[in-house]
This record gives sequence, structure tokens and C-alpha cells, in this order.
Amino acid sequence: MSKTILVTGASGFLGSHLCKNLLEQGHTVTGLDNFFTSARENLHLCEQHDSFSFIEGDIIDPQTVAGLGSYDEIYNLACPASPPHYQKDPVYTMKTSVFGALNLLELAKNTGARIFQASTSEVYGDPEVHPQNEDYVGHVNTLGPRACYDEGKRAAETLFMDYHREYGVDIRIVRIFNTYGPHMDPEDGRVVSNFICQALRGDPITIYGDGSQTRSFCYVDDLINGFITLMNNNKNIIGPVNMGKPGEFTMKELAELVMEITQSSSQVTYHDLPKDDPKKRRPDITKAQSELGWSPQIALKEGLEKTIPWFAQKIGVQNAV
Repeated sequence: MSKTILVTGASGFLGSHLCKNLLEQGHTVTGLDNFFTSARENLHLCEQHDSFSFIEGDIIDPQTVAGLGSYDEIYNLACPASPPHYQKDPVYTMKTSVFGALNLLELAKNTGARIFQASTSEVYGDPEVHPQNEDYVGHVNTLGPRACYDEGKRAAETLFMDYHREYGVDIRIVRIFNTYGPHMDPEDGRVVSNFICQALRGDPITIYGDGSQTRSFCYVDDLINGFITLMNNNKNIIGPVNMGKPGEFTMKELAELVMEITQSSSQVTYHDLPKDDPKKRRPDITKAQSELGWSPQIALKEGLEKTIPWFAQKIGVQNAV
């Protein structure tokens, strides 16, 4: 059945993939974005669909959100999501997470829409429990340079749960672990985009710390499938639900794999680890597997081979993939 769907943060990395997927499923999609960290060109394929429309606006503005009209579903993906972006204006980042969530929840409450919150593994902070499941309350420095994002997302989750309990709003919450793929900003400062661009250019590969810290990497198509699977479930599974790929790689292993695929001659250089940067991050996705039947399918090497050509074209260099 075709639905009317609002996607905020539509021109971002995840938002543009989500819009494209929903349009291909036959839905009518409205995208909203203010281009704070994203690019309109990410929506090129979406704008070829008659059932896609776009509004330039900011979810912080209550009048903008109140004037959006009525939708069957709302996906809230609007927020700077990489450290250089969310630390550029930490007050704005916090406002986007909190005021934006509040405004969209009011819209959902008033119109009866089901609403989705893109939360993050950053709510676990620098975890003392490994891997992290949804019951872990986290180890977050509320005063550190990353807190605007970590605490903003935690506050947004609180608002979603309170609107659900108080007003019966139909909510869904996903905690996203490291995701990569086409449409990432080459300058977003995240490890996958950093390593790929450095390798393609032949620049030194910058590893922070000694390279032993770990992350788990999920290809974007798997994650978007998880979003839609959670949103479509009618089993009252509201979340939060961890979504990511449980395989764990050190930063050194990731750098070596990227250099192998790109056939790069780059050398690895080591720098001090940023403050509050987590040493380990790996999702426990038991809940997603058992309750939704979802698990990621694309291996890291396969996903990188899909991603690297896009970066090569974006930054204008040749690649070996």
C-alpha cells in the first residue's frame, strides 16, 4: 500500500538513500533539509520521480514543521552526524536534536503519523560494556566536546519515549552504528571516508591512537533495509533497536583493507586519540535479529568495493576497483 512519507535530513548520506528506496517501493515522499551538512546533488535520482517533492527548511523552526501537512510516516534523520560537523556549531547540533525532535513529535501527535528517530551508538559513549546491547545505559561524558551530539540524541530518545507514554504517539527508535557507502561527504571526518580519500590521493593514512581501537561497519543498503523493516512492523516493537554489522575491525585492519582495494601507495601515520573517542564499538543486534528478522548481509570488503568508485568520482581521481 502506497504511503505518504516525510523524510527530514533528506539530502544527507542516509536520508538520500532512504528517499530513493521508499520511492522505488511506490510511496509518495517529501524530503526536507536545510543543507547544513548535505548536498542537493544527493537527491538527483529522487527528483526524477513525480512522487517526490522537496522543501528547504529547518526542523528547529516550529512554524516550518507545523506547516508541513499530514503524513502517514515521518523519518527524522536531520542532524549533523560526524564530529567535525556537529562540533562546528555544538549549540545548533543540540537544538536540532532536541527542538527538532519536539517539533516533529508535535506534528506526529497532531496528525496521527508513525514517527521514526535516527538515534546513534554514541548514546553509549565510550562503553564499559562490550558489545553494547539496548539495555546498557552508557558511559557518556556530558561535558566533553562530543556531548552536543551524544546528549542531544539521548534527549531526543527521552522525548520520543515520553510522547509515546504520555500521548500514545506511534514511535520507532534505531541506534545506528558506523555506516558507510556512497553519498558520504568526503570531508566529513569519519574514518571510512578519511581512509578512502587519503588512499585514493596517495596521502598518508591518518590513524588516531595506536590503531588497535575497533569499530563495526555496516553498508548503507543493509541499514536502510533495517529502517524500513522496523517502521513497517506492527508488533509494537518501538525500540530502541541497535542496527549495525557486528563484525569488528581495528583501525589498522581497515586502513590495510582500503589500501589493498585501492592499490594505494599511502603510508600510515599515527596521531593522538581525540578526547572521548571510544576505544571499542560493536553492536549486539540480538533484538533486531530475533524480533525483526533483520541482520546485515554485505561484508566489509564488498561494501568498500561498492563505495570506493563513488569517492573516486567525487574527488576526481582514478581508482583500481
